[in-house]
Amino acid sequence: MESTMKEIRGGGAPCVLDMDDAATVGGGVEDTYGEDRATEEQLVTPWTVSVASGYNLLRDPRYNKGLAFTEKERETHYLRGLLPPTVISQELQERKIMHNIRQYQLPLQRYMAMMDLQEGNERLFYKLLIDNVEELLPIVYTPTVGEACQKYGSIFSRPQGLYISLKEKGKILEVLKNWPERSIQVIVVTDGERILGLGDLGCQGMGIPVGKLSLYTALGGVRPSACLPITLDVGTNNEELLNDEFYIGLRQRRAIGQEYADFLHEFMAAVKQNYGEKVLIQFEDFANHNAFDLLARYGTTHLVFNDDIQGTASVVLAGLVAALKLVGGTLAEHTYLFLGAGEAGTGIAELIALEMSRQTKTPIDECRKKIWLVDSKGLIVSARKESLQHFKKPWAHEHEHVGNLLDAVNAIKPTVLIGTSGKGQTFTQEVVEAISSFNEVISTVLTCYF
Repeated sequence: MESTMKEIRGGGAPCVLDMDDAATVGGGVEDTYGEDRATEEQLVTPWTVSVASGYNLLRDPRYNKGLAFTEKERETHYLRGLLPPTVISQELQERKIMHNIRQYQLPLQRYMAMMDLQEGNERLFYKLLIDNVEELLPIVYTPTVGEACQKYGSIFSRPQGLYISLKEKGKILEVLKNWPERSIQVIVVTDGERILGLGDLGCQGMGIPVGKLSLYTALGGVRPSACLPITLDVGTNNEELLNDEFYIGLRQRRAIGQEYADFLHEFMAAVKQNYGEKVLIQFEDFANHNAFDLLARYGTTHLVFNDDIQGTASVVLAGLVAALKLVGGTLAEHTYLFLGAGEAGTGIAELIALEMSRQTKTPIDECRKKIWLVDSKGLIVSARKESLQHFKKPWAHEHEHVGNLLDAVNAIKPTVLIGTSGKGQTFTQEVVEAISSFNEVISTVLTCYF
């Protein structure tokens, strides 16, 4: 279909728009700088366009290019006088911004500078992130995003996603419709209860979905307009935040039980109704007791994914498969010991067992017996089964009680040792020496590494 060009007046300044790029009602601005394409169905439905030109264009992060607007673009989009006369390339803009960011001494200052850039010039933000990923990834995501979440109330200036709180119960679909984009492909959602290793940060956990979706775009190529960060505010049990005058969330204890379940169910139903069945919903930094339940409940009705459980597991499994080229054998021929039995540990263990089962055609229960986990109370064994959380129970094997990692290594004699605990300095010299004493290849690798 040939693009139909039309001149539309709005805000006192005309702007040339490509009708093929026009969005549906509420879809926001889609001019010649946009990348979204309306479907055939959307083109035959009534639609409106918010015109991006002049002053408003410079304040729309999706299309603003700053001093990189050419002379022709400045004339066409009524930017004369709104910018200094110099036209500079995006590459020069990039060098200037990187120079400025490197002047900051504190990572949080660099984080705030990057967020300001994302809110002012989205294309330059992603250009910067893609070209300097090793330097900037630790700034826009872990570890700096953790500090940003802790101080989110103090540094908050402009919302970057949707905040859906218990106040909106019964109206969640209406809240979703307030978001200007309609063609959403990926939602990253958190309830803020287990942000990184920092615990319950409530509404201030928004930094995680925002940061994660920046990576979807920079590293995965997903359009920014197709990404939606969401924080579900169901309260917080963090006393420090509840007493913080700058806290931006509900000042009440966390909802639990049926109230929590009903709220999440309304959210999941509203997402499907508003965005369709193909939208990916990524659960991020939910506490263990909810994360596994949500996957089990919605895994068959929605396109869902938990990065802490499934994403980490896929990366570790890939590493193991690659390591087999060095150490030899198959997955089923090795014995695995985990330090840590939370979302990451049990998620990795389950994926290893599933792959073992697939390769050997053995029931998964038998494959799980090759995998052992150590939590804060020691080796997970059948004698502890009654007191274990449900997601740990599949890993409770017959064995006498073992209280610490070193004793577990000596008792189980694993060929693979995996750490998924937030507690540092636990792979001590004694642990390393113990596992290398009965693994010749590992001993050689460790010697080379150290």
